[in-house]
This record gives sequence, structure tokens and C-alpha cells, in this order.
Amino acid sequence: MSHRPSLSVVIPMFDEADNVIPMLEGVHQGLIGYGGDWELICVDDGSRDGTGEALRTAAEGFGPHVRVICLRRNFGQTAAMQTGIEAARGELIATLDGDLQNDPGDIPRLVDELLERDLDLLQGWRRDRQDDLIRKIPSRIANRLIARVTGVRLHDYGCSLKVYRAAVIKQVQLFGEMHRFIPVWVANVTDPRRIGETRVRHHARRFGRSKYGLSRTFRVVLDLLAAFFFLRYRYRPGHFFGSIGLILGAVGVLAMAWLTWVKFVLGEDIGQRPLLFVAILLLVASVQFLTTGVLAEMLTRTFYASSGGAAHALAWQSDPQRAGWKRPSP
Repeated sequence: MSHRPSLSVVIPMFDEADNVIPMLEGVHQGLIGYGGDWELICVDDGSRDGTGEALRTAAEGFGPHVRVICLRRNFGQTAAMQTGIEAARGELIATLDGDLQNDPGDIPRLVDELLERDLDLLQGWRRDRQDDLIRKIPSRIANRLIARVTGVRLHDYGCSLKVYRAAVIKQVQLFGEMHRFIPVWVANVTDPRRIGETRVRHHARRFGRSKYGLSRTFRVVLDLLAAFFFLRYRYRPGHFFGSIGLILGAVGVLAMAWLTWVKFVLGEDIGQRPLLFVAILLLVASVQFLTTGVLAEMLTRTFYASSGGAAHALAWQSDPQRAGWKRPSP
């Protein structure tokens, strides 16, 4: 077997104490034949059930290639994933959930396929998803919305099992709840043709309970609006607000022109006409949108000219100086 690139496996976990040992054992079993150096980074997202303590204890028994990072509070899956990606040292990065529903044994195959297809991101597709309808229905709705609005055509955006080239994913700054839109954000820094998907195995949850429900659909819609704005107008927000302002202004000017004709040519009274108030409202709104666009452009330039801060705070992490690699068996 040819030597594979170094690999960092990132797993965010929140209130998954019962899954800690099975997950660590599953990753080691799944990567037992991986022909390259690899490390495992587990990020405890402010768990309250002892997940962090269980990870730290278990890591000591597996070796220095297992690294643990604990956040001070629950910042959300996106922040936990971003933390792990920032700490990763491998040429490739694989992410998966800590609930044992993703199968770590799929990772070597995803790595091989990513390299063979020369991709920057390979997305897992849970074709035979082992979840109830409460999770499936919102997921299907979200997948269709994301594909229609963003133009990035994938079957399963929500699957956390992904493999990336580190040089690409580290150019993407995740925030909010944007982990659902990672392929969309990656398409902003690389050719969408270098993003692929492949079928992966999916298991029913064995321990703990799901953190998702129908309310997830509404959050996805809000996040989708934000993603659409940032992808289309991230570097030119003035075009977004300015376009709306110009359209409203044009309609307002036309309405005023018509009222002027009615007043001075036809000699009719326009003081009580609803159209007059609508035209004034449109003109005022137009000025507001145009000035908002100018301010947005100024803020954007200021933001990109300065350094951004992290959206999370660490409580504890394994000593990076003692971090090691799991070497392939001879």
C-alpha cells in the first residue's frame, strides 16, 4: 500500500459521555490499516454530562495522537468543528459526528476516493439513513432549499462525515450554525467541480439522544438567507442594498412623475391620493437602502483590513507540544 497523506480526524462532541469509548475504539478500528500518519482531535463543546472528563481520561490510554480540546461553554457544533480544524496538523482533514451514527471505517475509502478524483472536498451521502421521520423530513427540506438557492447540487449537506484538503478548508472561516453549509462555503474558495459526494454507511443512534428536531428547519432557512447574502455579496454588499434602493427609487420616481402630470397637466388634486404617500415612502426607503449600502461597503473594507477574533474560548486542551502521530503498521 502506498503511503497516504497525513490525516487529522476531527470529532465535535456535546453531551456524548456514553459514546466516548466506543467512538475512540471505532476510529482506531476503522483506521487500523490506514497507510499514513494520523491523529484524532476530539472537541468537547461545553458538555455538562462529563464528556470532557471522559475524553481526557480515555485519551491517556490511547496515546499522544489523541488530542482533546474542551470549550468553556456550549458554543455550538460549528464553533467546535472550527476549533478542531484550526488545531489539525494533517494534510487531509476528516470530520464526523460523535454519536456513532457515522462509520469511521468509511474514512480510508473517502480518502482514497478524494485523491483519485482529485477533489478538495468529498461529502458523505447517507443514502440509507437510519433516523426517524422527525429528523429525515427537516433534513430533506433543508437539502432541497440549499441546493436550489446556492446552486451547489448535493444530496446530503447535513452529513458530518467529510474529507477535505486542509489547505482548502482552512481558508474557510465557519461561524454561527454554518456547518450545514460547508460545501457551499468551500465552493467560494475552490472550483465547485472539485466538490464531490459518495455514499457512506449510517447507523442508528445507540446512546444518548438527538439534538435536532423540526425546529432545525427554521434555523436552516435563516442560515440559508445569511449564506446566500455572504456568497453573492460578501465582497460587495453595496450592490445588494444598492440594487434594492435603485429599484425602489425608480418606482418612486415614476409614481411622482405620474402624479406631477396629473397635477399640472390634468389639473387634478393629488393631496389625498394614496399613491402620493406610497411614492414618498418608496423614495425615502430608496435613500435608506442606498446609504446602508455605502455603510456596508465601508464596514466590509474595514473588516477585511483588520484581523478577526475567534468565536470561541478554550477551557483546556491537550499539550500541543506533546502531540504525536499514529504511525502506519510496517
